[in-house]
Amino acid sequence: MFIDEAKIRVKAGDGGNGCLAFRREKFVPRGGPSGGDGGRGGDVLMESSERHNTLVHFRFNPEYNAERGRHGEGSNCTGREGDDVILKVPVGTIVYDDATGEVVHDFSGPDERVIVARGGRGGRGNAQFKTSTNQAPRHVEPGRPGQERVLRLELKLLADVGLVGYPNVGKSTLISRISAARPKIADYPFTTLEPNLGVVAVGEVNEEISFVVADIPGLIEGASEGAGLGTQFLKHVERTQMLVHLIDVSDSSGRPDPVEDFRVIMNELESFGAGLELKPMILAASKADVANPEKLAKLQKFAKRKKLPLYRISAVTGEGIKDLTWAMANIVRDLREGRTPAILIGEEKPAAKARAAKKMTAAKPKATKKKTTAKKPVPKPTAHRS
Repeated sequence: MFIDEAKIRVKAGDGGNGCLAFRREKFVPRGGPSGGDGGRGGDVLMESSERHNTLVHFRFNPEYNAERGRHGEGSNCTGREGDDVILKVPVGTIVYDDATGEVVHDFSGPDERVIVARGGRGGRGNAQFKTSTNQAPRHVEPGRPGQERVLRLELKLLADVGLVGYPNVGKSTLISRISAARPKIADYPFTTLEPNLGVVAVGEVNEEISFVVADIPGLIEGASEGAGLGTQFLKHVERTQMLVHLIDVSDSSGRPDPVEDFRVIMNELESFGAGLELKPMILAASKADVANPEKLAKLQKFAKRKKLPLYRISAVTGEGIKDLTWAMANIVRDLREGRTPAILIGEEKPAAKARAAKKMTAAKPKATKKKTTAKKPVPKPTAHRS
């Protein structure tokens, strides 16, 4: 069960009350006030953990209370502090204050810890109020109440590459071919009802490039307004570094125009309002083993006009899978290093550039060497003795 939203109530512990006490015993000539302070209430903390990937544990247990501080005691004994409560959340969770809508914290990395509700301070006992003019104070402080708030948790998956496209275009099949993920695969729309993550690794051991791919459930026209799976999963595309747009070029989809499929999905990404349409993108013509030649030619012409890299792939036969995987790896590597991906700015591959340079060198006429005449050495003047 994939749960990416939850609402919880957290209550930090109240502080313990101060104690009103006086001490008078044998061998203590001067007793006096001896009431101890109350203990501090426990905090409620949240910590990001890579061992959790959903918020399902918050859905069925929405209330969390930290322990209150123990009251102060006589003989100047301070009350024990209350125990903290630590709530584990997946990496990528955003915590909102439900009352104000303010972002409390964005857990973008593992092992981040933040206090979401602070415990109350313990009250002072009467020993703290003793002065030279008030040697028997009967005043104590009550403990402060702990912070209480309602929090809204929203999980946005952290992935490097997001697979988008119409339902049943082959996203789940592709992620099962390039990673160890095993999502449900069937021949009907909306087979995928929850995002799937897969870790992809390419290259040699010492120079391996690894990245995370997210299979986003299928989008349809009007998804940004809630149609189909709607905005439920569009938010998971926000944190991806790049997108791979899969377009079905076979006749199984029943949609006649692949270019129109691309425009519909791009309109939904733009309408969502998070700048998704501005992310680096490559196209993948899926189901190339049973492709309609007219559809494929139209998509290739469109991609060339828009200067978008296009790869013909077939997750069934494996055609083009390796090239697409390497293209994703190179773009992710460039983005991580702060460079503009070469594949997206039309830069030629090194092998192609080398061949072009070789052709240009062969086409140039050979330069003829000019004959130069050697100059005769000038004899040195000889000194004559007089």
